[in-house]
Amino acid sequence: MTTLAFHCLNEDTDTPHTCASAGTRLARPDLTAREVEVLVAWVRTESKGRVGRQLFIAPCTVNTHLERVRAKYAAVGRPAHTKAALTARAIQDGLVCLYDL
Repeated sequence: MTTLAFHCLNEDTDTPHTCASAGTRLARPDLTAREVEVLVAWVRTESKGRVGRQLFIAPCTVNTHLERVRAKYAAVGRPAHTKAALTARAIQDGLVCLYDL
């Protein structure tokens, strides 16, 4: 199982944020470190081409990583078909904070 580095942690407990409305932890996909890196870069960037240049990978490789991330989110019952939905998932899972965007 992959361990993820969280950027947004609850200050009191030093654990990832939980869904405020439900008060329960959301099901999380098992993303690889590279998938997280690509997802976070894409959330913070305006294009997949720019992500590719930043990470020294082809834009089609960026697409492949994002397709796998989407499939993994769908598999745990949290589909994300748009960039906005993936951004919401990244925020919910503590991978990105609003002030980082």
